[in-house]
Amino acid sequence: MGVVKRTRRTTAAGPNFWGSGQSSVTLALHRSPFRKDPGVTVPRVRLEDLEYDLPPALIAQEPPARRGDSRLLVLPRSEGPVRHQGIADLGTLLSPGDLLVVNDTRVLAARLDARRETGGRVEVLFLEPVPGLEGVWSALLKAGGRPQPGERLEVGLDVGIRLVARGAGATWHVRPEGATAAELMATYGRMPLPPYIERKAGDERATLDERRYQTVYAATEGAVAAPTAGLHLTDAMLASLRELGVEIATVTLHVGLGTFEPVRVDDLDEHDMHVERFELPAATVEAVRRARARGGRVVAVGTTSVRALEAAAADSSDDLPRAGASTTGLLIQPGYRFRVVNSLLTNFHLPRSTLLALVFAFATRARVLDAYAEAIRSGYRFYSYGDAMLLL
Repeated sequence: MGVVKRTRRTTAAGPNFWGSGQSSVTLALHRSPFRKDPGVTVPRVRLEDLEYDLPPALIAQEPPARRGDSRLLVLPRSEGPVRHQGIADLGTLLSPGDLLVVNDTRVLAARLDARRETGGRVEVLFLEPVPGLEGVWSALLKAGGRPQPGERLEVGLDVGIRLVARGAGATWHVRPEGATAAELMATYGRMPLPPYIERKAGDERATLDERRYQTVYAATEGAVAAPTAGLHLTDAMLASLRELGVEIATVTLHVGLGTFEPVRVDDLDEHDMHVERFELPAATVEAVRRARARGGRVVAVGTTSVRALEAAAADSSDDLPRAGASTTGLLIQPGYRFRVVNSLLTNFHLPRSTLLALVFAFATRARVLDAYAEAIRSGYRFYSYGDAMLLL
C-alpha cells in the first residue's frame, strides 16, 4: 500500500488552515492510484459539480449543548425520500449483526503562541514528528516577518522552539527546547480548529473545544483535525448499540492538514490528494469478516474510517482489508466500487472538497445535493460542529 509522494505549491482559492486571506500551504501530496473502477463509465467530476450555496448562518460555531443531541438526516443510497431524525435514533436505524467502525485518532492540542527575539508574535502548528530526526517535528508558522533557520521562539519560561530548517513547501522542521513537544502541547497548546470556526483570544468556548472537539473514544494521538462524525457519539449510545447486537471496531487514521485543502483543479481526476497515516488492527479485519458472514453491514463513522478501510482493501483479492500500518492518498469519487463499507455516518461537508466527492460516490451527486438542499431548508447545522447524515 505504498504511495509515490510529490510536493506541490497550492494557490489561494479558499480558506486554508490559517483562515481566509493567509498564505497557502504546501503539503505532501500524491496522484492517487485508486481511481474509478475499471469498466465503469461515469462523467468526470468537475469543480462546478462540487459547488452548493450555504448560508453562513448555518455554519456551526459550537457543538450542541449536549453531545448526542444533533439532528440526523437519513438518506437511502439508491431510492426513497430523506427522513429527519436525531443521532439518538441511531439504534433504530442499525440492525443486530451490523458493524460500526470508528476512527480512534486523538486530536493534538497542536496550536501554540510563541514570541521571536524581536518581540513579534508567531503562531506555531505542530504537524507530525519528522522520521529519522529525533525530537524534530514538522510544523507551520504564521508570522508577520520572516523567521530564519536557527532562530529560537520563546513559548514560556525556559521553554521554546528552535527553527532547525525549512521543510517541504511552507513547512518547517522545529525542535522543542526545555520540554518535549508533548509537554509543550499539554501546557501551552490549544485545539487546531478549522478556519470556519471563529475563536478570538479569550473566547470562553476554548475550554469547551478541548472536550468537544474530541471523540469520547479518542485514544491514539496524532491528528490535527477531528474525525468529526464521531463527535456525535456518546459512551451511553455506544453501549446501547452493543446491547442491540451491533459490533464496534476501530481504525486509526490521523487526520492531516490537507483535509482543509479545497479542490482547485477543474477535473477531479487531476487533483493531488493529501497523504495520511493509518493503522488497521487485525481485530477489525476479523470483525469485518464476521459481519459479512452474518449478513451485517459495515457502517463507517466518518470519511476517515472509509478511507482507512477501503485503502487497506485496495490490493486484496477478496475485498477484505488487510491489517497493518500504512499511508493513503485514496481519492474516492463517483464510479468508485466500495469494497468494504456499506453505509456511512458523516457530517455535512464543504463545497469543493474531496469529502463531498466521496459522499457523491455513495449515493449519486443528485441525491446528495437534494438532501443537502433539504437540510438547508430545514435549518440543519453544517461542518465540524454541525449535524449528521446517515447514508444507508
